[in-house]
Amino acid sequence: MRQALQAICLAAALVLSVGVVPALAVRPDEMLSNPALEARARVLSRELRCLVCQNESIDDSNADLAHDLRVLVRDRIKRGDTDQQALAYIVARYGEFVLLKPRFDLRNAALWGTPIVLLLAGGLFMLFGARRRAASPPLSSEEKKELDTILSGRD
Repeated sequence: MRQALQAICLAAALVLSVGVVPALAVRPDEMLSNPALEARARVLSRELRCLVCQNESIDDSNADLAHDLRVLVRDRIKRGDTDQQALAYIVARYGEFVLLKPRFDLRNAALWGTPIVLLLAGGLFMLFGARRRAASPPLSSEEKKELDTILSGRD
């Protein structure tokens, strides 16, 4: 009985640990021999979006385009590009959408600022609406009678 419980616990631990390990899609044939350059490539790969999957970095994606981008990053690093130069090259080629964390600039300021503007507008709308409701005068006795007549359904 005790051994069966231990076996069940071990199996459960193995199943749960599979979900904890990240699924890295980097193939051994694309890795650089220099560990420092490979570490730079991995950092850059985590900053770039897979254009097929769109919610994964190219480091995590098994798509062929992600593989091509990983190879391109490593090629740029081998050529002596800095991290910024390699990213700039890829952004120039594929557009800013390839970045998992888009940069803030004038072209996408509306994208970053719209939620803030909407929250402020909603807050002002609620504030002025509450003030207007609080400022309305109470019903006169004649208006109350008319309202009672309408609500009771009598003519």
